[in-house]
Amino acid sequence: MTLKARLSEDMKTAMRAKDQVSLSTIRLINAAIKQFEVDERTEADDTKITAILSKMIKQRKDSAKIYADAGRSDLADKETAEINVLNRYLPEMMSTKDIQAAVEAAIAQTGAASMADMGKVMGLLKTSLAGKADMGEVNKILKARLS
Repeated sequence: MTLKARLSEDMKTAMRAKDQVSLSTIRLINAAIKQFEVDERTEADDTKITAILSKMIKQRKDSAKIYADAGRSDLADKETAEINVLNRYLPEMMSTKDIQAAVEAAIAQTGAASMADMGKVMGLLKTSLAGKADMGEVNKILKARLS
């Protein structure tokens, strides 16, 4: 089942269950997908939908942090609830150990030795780990390894 079909089915289920958080979040996902399709004049496949979901999660994490820092725990909780719904549609993320192994393999493949080579390694990792790992964590691990 494609992600679009799964979203459609889950939206119907959320309507029947009167689950407002899931329903509103799924509607936001569908709106983002439609916006991409209109802008790019192409059908969004599962890979692109995964990228859209990752971007939406990053936005909500940033917003939740800002709300928490401002003392607005009610809004931070809303963002966190939306993150939980968004995570349902992403593939299982790689563990830190797996990310470290991928970083080591990329360093060996590119022959990187210092921070000057970070762009080369990160470019390789972005293509191979897209949608499978949190790129912020990959960046931290890579920086620690090359320093």
